[in-house]
Amino acid sequence: MFTGIFNHIARLSLVQRFTFVSLIFMLAGSAGIGWWVGEQIKIGVVKESAATTALYMDSFIDPNLQELSHSASLTPEHISNLTSLLNQTAFGSQIVAFKVWDSENRILYSANPVLIGRVFPSDGDIARAWQGEVVASISNLQDEENVEERLGYSRLLQIYSPVRLDGTGQTIAVAEFYQKIDTLDLEIATAQRRSWLVLATTMLSIFLLLVGFVNRAGRTINVQKTELTQQVAQLTELMTQNDELNGRIKRAAANATAINERFLRRISAELHDGPTQDLGLALLRLGHVIEKNGAGRVESENSPLHEQLPVIQDSLNNALTEMRTIAAGLGLPQLEKLTLAEVFSRAIRSHERRTGTQVVLETIDLPAQAALSVKITVYRLVQEALNNAHRHAKGIGQQVRATCKRNELNIEITDQGPGFDVDGPIDWDEHLGLAGMRERVESLGGLFRIESEIGKGTKVVAHLMLKESGVRLDE
Repeated sequence: MFTGIFNHIARLSLVQRFTFVSLIFMLAGSAGIGWWVGEQIKIGVVKESAATTALYMDSFIDPNLQELSHSASLTPEHISNLTSLLNQTAFGSQIVAFKVWDSENRILYSANPVLIGRVFPSDGDIARAWQGEVVASISNLQDEENVEERLGYSRLLQIYSPVRLDGTGQTIAVAEFYQKIDTLDLEIATAQRRSWLVLATTMLSIFLLLVGFVNRAGRTINVQKTELTQQVAQLTELMTQNDELNGRIKRAAANATAINERFLRRISAELHDGPTQDLGLALLRLGHVIEKNGAGRVESENSPLHEQLPVIQDSLNNALTEMRTIAAGLGLPQLEKLTLAEVFSRAIRSHERRTGTQVVLETIDLPAQAALSVKITVYRLVQEALNNAHRHAKGIGQQVRATCKRNELNIEITDQGPGFDVDGPIDWDEHLGLAGMRERVESLGGLFRIESEIGKGTKVVAHLMLKESGVRLDE
């Protein structure tokens, strides 16, 4: 049952839940406050009745009990006066029973002669009365002394009032009154009904004001929530568009990498098939001319032509060698069918053949395949970093280390050369190799950095995500 109630409450709106919960707390609080106020009214009415009785005591009863200061009993005259006061006065008509107690809890006077002289157990109310306090409470008549009162009543107002010696304030006895509570209950009920009416009106007004305020605040919150939801939706749409644009940029960068390699391959082929062939043919013809000139006329050895031809031949040979080297460097081997480890190995073997130096390769947990754009970037990164190591470190301590963890490829290319200050200003226009490596890595969304200190070598570090670009180099 409680589960169903909680589920029903959970389906309510925030304002409805607040209204429901606040109503429960308001009712519980009102009940608690009402009960407390009712009890205070009851106590107040009882005390007022006790005060009236005490005043009656001081005026009419106490003068007939003064002899108890030196006697343990009352004279017949005083007993007759007490009986007359209780039976023939308007106040006495409200008194059901009247008793006088001494300090040993003995009854000295009672309308019931059987009780006179008997001792009953002491209670706290009598003790407080002996201290000079008027004590009043509504009794259920369960004490041993209340046998006669229980015959006609279930509840009576019980009042203990100290009897004082005239002129001294000394308590010489305690008078006990039992009054009917019909009028008292009526007064208490009337006062409680009034208090409940005032309390209910006040609480209802507070509740209505609070609910009105919360409803107004709830409407404001709902409007703001709607606006915020719309803004979140717009932001989500913008983020989606941004992700799409970011993906397009990365794909465009990968496409640019592949297209750039195709242009480089075309330039390499054109250099090899065009100027290189022409230079080779020119060198071949020039060789025939030199041979023929040297064999035909010996005296031509001192002619200007004979002196310039060998120089021209050497220059052309050097130009041809350099052009073939450039063409070989521009051209990229077929990488698409190679594994990632084979791409590293191919780049390193090419560098070792060209420079005659040694490179240590270490690969750990590399996947078999990767996007072509990643393979191209890896090859060019290793190629350029090792070229720098050969140029500036003379190929000393060349090492390539590649690891893969959670789809991220980590590459470290180190040497034991002189190093440089990476914290100082770097002119990227003069370090096109470093700038090219950085641009290649970052164009694929990777991270690139250089670690180096003077005299402690250089380390090139790159982090690449292994994602397919969908670009083919041989298109």
